Amino acid sequence: MNSEPSPTMPTFFIPHGGGPCFFMDWTLMGGPADTWNRTEAWLRGLLASLPEQPKGIVVISGHWEEKAFTASTATAPGMIYDYNGFPPHTYHLQYPAPGAPALAERVVELLTAAGLPARTDPSRGFDHGVFIPFLLIAPDASIPIVPLSLKSDLNPEEHLAAGRALAALRDEGILIVGSGMSFHNMGAFFRPAATQPSAVFDQWLTQAIEADPSARWQALARWAEAPAGRLSHPREEHLLPLMVAAGAGGESAGTRAFKDNVMYADVSAFRFG
Repeated sequence: MNSEPSPTMPTFFIPHGGGPCFFMDWTLMGGPADTWNRTEAWLRGLLASLPEQPKGIVVISGHWEEKAFTASTATAPGMIYDYNGFPPHTYHLQYPAPGAPALAERVVELLTAAGLPARTDPSRGFDHGVFIPFLLIAPDASIPIVPLSLKSDLNPEEHLAAGRALAALRDEGILIVGSGMSFHNMGAFFRPAATQPSAVFDQWLTQAIEADPSARWQALARWAEAPAGRLSHPREEHLLPLMVAAGAGGESAGTRAFKDNVMYADVSAFRFG
C-alpha cells in the first residue's frame, strides 16, 4: 500500500459564468460570440495546475443556501437547471460525476467540530454553479464531487471560519472550490455602468487576497465597506464562496489566478496555495 502523503492542495475561487454561457451561442444574449472564451480556456486548464489529480472535490456554490452549512450525500447527483431563458439544449446538459457520501460526512464532521451548524442532504444535485464550470474543468466527470451550501444568513466571518474548518481536507487530497462571481450586479452587466465599479472592487479584492493572511481575513470580513463593494454585490451570495476558499487557504499565499472583462465587468479568479 502506498503510504506517501498527498501533496497539499490549493483552494480556488472561480467564476462560473452566466448561466450555461460556455455551451451556447452568446450572441443570443446580446454579447460577442467570444465573450466567455478566455474564462473557458482558463477553467479547462485548472486541473493541470494542481500537484496531482484530486481524490475528491468540495464545491461551495453561490446557488445553494441553507440555514446550516449542508453537504450533499447523494451518490449520483442529478442536474439542477437553475437558470431561465436560455436555449432548449442547455436544459439537457449532463454531468455524471459521482457523489462522495463519506467525504460529505467528513465535511460535516469538521464543520461541527469547529462549532458551526452543519448537516447533510441526501438528495441535493449539481446546480449550475457546479456542473457548468466542471464540464470544463473535469470533463470526464470521474472525480467525486460534494456540493456544499452557503449558510443563509450570509455572514462573511462564518464562511471564512467554515473554510478554516475544512482546511484539513487539503492534506487529504481534496480540492476545495468556491464557485461564484467576483462581480455580480445583474442590473449593471451588459452596460458601461459595470466598468468602473467592477474595476475598483476587483483592485481592492486582489489587494486584500494578496495581503498577509491575517490582514486578508480582516479585509474580507468587512468586504461590504470596500470601495464599490455593494455596487459590485447588491446581494453577496456570489462572493461568499470566496470566503470559504480563502478560509481554507489558511496561511497560504493568495494570488489572482485569472482576470477577464466580460459584459463590461472585470471578473477574476483567485488561488490560495
